[in-house]
Order: sequence, then structure tokens, then C-alpha cells
Amino acid sequence: MTESTQPDGGSPARSLRQGAPKASRAGRNLPAAIAVGLILLSAVLLGLLLMPVAFVAIVTAFGVVGCWEVGRALGSTDIDVPLVPLLAGAVAMPFSAYYGGSEALGFALAGTVLLILLWRVIEGAAGALRSVMASTFVVLWVPLLLSFAILMFKEVDGAFKVATVLLLVVANDTFGYLVGAFFGKHPMAPKISPKKSWEGFAGSVAGATVVGVLATVFLLQQPWWVGIPLAMATVAAATVGDLSESMVKRELGIKDMSNLLPGHGGMMDRLDSVVFAVPVAYVLSVLLLPGAR
Repeated sequence: MTESTQPDGGSPARSLRQGAPKASRAGRNLPAAIAVGLILLSAVLLGLLLMPVAFVAIVTAFGVVGCWEVGRALGSTDIDVPLVPLLAGAVAMPFSAYYGGSEALGFALAGTVLLILLWRVIEGAAGALRSVMASTFVVLWVPLLLSFAILMFKEVDGAFKVATVLLLVVANDTFGYLVGAFFGKHPMAPKISPKKSWEGFAGSVAGATVVGVLATVFLLQQPWWVGIPLAMATVAAATVGDLSESMVKRELGIKDMSNLLPGHGGMMDRLDSVVFAVPVAYVLSVLLLPGAR
């Protein structure tokens, strides 16, 4: 959940007096946001449980759209981000992780960065260093972190592990929203995301812990206590992801990465917490859940 979706208990009447359209306390079209969220989650779960290659394709599509959004946003500040090598890497990395594991993912990452470097050399030296650094940042932020979902998927009972992480991220957003909407008074990072409150964060921790314990017992068939560190680490990582994207958008002077998703903004406005939560959950799953179920 991004800065624009985390409520702080502000008055809706104030927005109406200022001529803004009626919306939720989070400043969004809540019915549209819920509908889009359910559609995306359903597509991911269907691919995850029934069609493995489709799941990889969906993750790849998310990465491609995310790279396009971030590249487009950076381009608005006169930072030239070459989209062709960037999108090629966004396609190559998830499929490399699926068919070749972490080693293949590492090679795909290195190949993508090399392709970006060569592309900029061919285009000319003007602004090349800044362009290469920005493009590498996008590759590391979006397709690389998303590819950890594929690595987790390839683990023993990986589909259930990925489903557990998705449930934890949804719990983080949902309970953070509900608690923050009614009790949010103390901003966590007012200069970065003034609508994200400590009360909402506490709601995220509490709700995700309950979901984590239940998912660990019923989905993964592991001891209940495993769900506690898994939930807390996921919430912490998701919160860092929220704040990181908020900081990037603030630096770029934009509210949303794009307007592709009604009620959400852009794809990265929906994935901001996921991209940070997945690698952390993957590491914990290797440490705590080596043989789930």
C-alpha cells in the first residue's frame, strides 16, 4: 500500500468542500480498488495452483509493466532509460529463475546489465553514466525482486509458500488500512508518506500475525510459531517497500507511477510492498520451511 492508500483518519468532508470527488478516506475509489485487487489476486492464485507457466507469465507481465512505469517516470526527469534492454531483462529473469534456478537468474541479471551498458555505448556517451545507473536500479528493484517469487515457487510446496506470502501482504494492507482509517494519528514518516501511521502499522502486524499463524498451520502444516517471524518480517519488508516507492515518487514529483489500474494508480503502486516482501519471505522460507507439508 502506498502513501496515497494509507489512511490517517482525515475528514472526507474537507475533500468535498475543496471540490474533490467523493472517495474513501484513503483518497481512492475504494470499490474499484477492491475489484481490481481481487481480479489480480485471483489471476495469480489460479496460475499459482493450476498452471505453473501461467504464473511465471503473470509475474513476468507484472515486471514488464513495472519497468515501463518506472522508466517512464524517470524519463519525465530527463533521465534516459533504454526500455528495450530493460524490458528484455524483465522477460528473461523470471523465466531464467523458473527453468534454471538462482544461478540462471544471476546470469540473466548480469546479461541484462551488460545489455543496458552496450545499448548506451551505442547510443552515445552523453548522460550514459546516469542512464546506466538508473536502468540498473530499475532492474534490481522490479524484475530481480519479483523473480524471488519464482524461486520460492520452485521450492518444495512452493505454491503454498507463495500463497502464504500473498495472504500476508494482503493482510498487511487490509488491516493497516482499517486500523489506520479509524485510529491513525501518529505518522511514521511524515516527510515521505504523511498518511502512513504507526497505528496502521500496528494493525498490519497484528492482522498479519493472525493470518501467518493460520496459514502456517493449515496451508504449510508447520508449527504455529513459525507464522509469527514470517508475518513480522513480511510486514516490515512490505512497509519498507511502501516507503521506498513513496520516496521515489516524491523525488520524481508524481502521485502515482501511472493510471493503469483504477483505484490503485499504476502496477508499481500495487506491487510496492510485494517486491520487498517476497525476497525476505524467500530467505525465511529456506531457513524455517525447508520441507513444508
